[in-house]
Amino acid sequence: MMYDYKVILGILAVVVGLIGYVPYYRDIFRGTTKPHPFSWFAFALLMGITFFAQIFTGAGPGAWVTGVSAVAVFGIAILSILKGHREITTFDWFCFAGALLGIVLWRATDDPLWAVVIVTVTDAIAFAPTYRKAYIEPHEETASLFVFSAAKYFISLFALVSFNLTTALFPVSLVATNAVFAFLILVRRRQLAKR
Repeated sequence: MMYDYKVILGILAVVVGLIGYVPYYRDIFRGTTKPHPFSWFAFALLMGITFFAQIFTGAGPGAWVTGVSAVAVFGIAILSILKGHREITTFDWFCFAGALLGIVLWRATDDPLWAVVIVTVTDAIAFAPTYRKAYIEPHEETASLFVFSAAKYFISLFALVSFNLTTALFPVSLVATNAVFAFLILVRRRQLAKR
């Protein structure tokens, strides 16, 4: 009975996530959203790594949203090359190198917990170029994706069959980073509108 409840929550998290991607993809094709390629490629790699770490440590339906998101994010990464943000700074290169280093460090460990800790820190570093870009150009992001992302990862926490630091750390960090990012976008739009 408990497992059925978690399956329903796992499916709900996936559905919420997919709903969030629809306006983001639409806005990329319209040219109003311009994803930062460094962040999105790093996100795709990190989500893929985390999905397999969660599966191997018994996360169950709580991991489904990470797997589906990895595929959707990889699509955004591909589109970011064609339609994304083109102004790459030294800071962006530094963050991308840090994200790649995190992936190398993950490969160097056989411990799933350390892998997830490294991936969580690496994800925060990978998010930095997108934070910088959104601060400067907040209208080049679709805020709803990040609201839906925070929601889907929050739901996924309750779908975890095995709730421990290895399975929960990454989703908890994604709830926080996505919520803060959506808030940043909305605050910056309001600040710029007042000027």
